[in-house]
Amino acid sequence: MGTWDMGPFGNDGAADLLDDLGAMPVERRLGAIRGVLSTAAAERDYLEAPEGQMAVAAAALIAAARAGSAFPADPVYAPDLTVPEPPRRLAVLAVHALDRVMAPDSELAELWDETDGGQEWLAHLARLRAELTGDVDRGCGPVPRP
Repeated sequence: MGTWDMGPFGNDGAADLLDDLGAMPVERRLGAIRGVLSTAAAERDYLEAPEGQMAVAAAALIAAARAGSAFPADPVYAPDLTVPEPPRRLAVLAVHALDRVMAPDSELAELWDETDGGQEWLAHLARLRAELTGDVDRGCGPVPRP
C-alpha cells in the first residue's frame, strides 16, 4: 500500500480522490464523495485497500466540512480543496463506510494490522468516527471491529 502517513490523506487512494475532487466543480464534489462512501459501505465481499483508503479520506472530508467541526481538512495535500457542508445523512453514510473499512474482511484493516502502528491507526479512525457521530468527547479509543 502506498502510504506515507497514518492520517486519512497520507496514501495513494486518498491522493487520487483529492486529485479527482480538485478537478471537478465544487457543486459536484459531495456527489462524488457520496459515491466513494457508498461503494465502500455496500461492499459485501472483500474491500480492497484503495477503496478503503478513499473511503477514509472521504469520511474525513465530510467531518471537516460539517459546521462547527473540530476535525481539520487536509492542509498539506489539498490546502485549497473546499467541500460544501454535507447533509447529516452523508455523515451517517461515512460512519457506515468507516465501519466497513475496519471490518475483518477489509484489506486496509489487514495491512494496518500487520504493522506496529495498527492500533494507532484504529484510534485515528475512532476519533474520525466520533466526530461524524457527534460523540467527540467519548470517542478517543479504538472502535472494536464489527
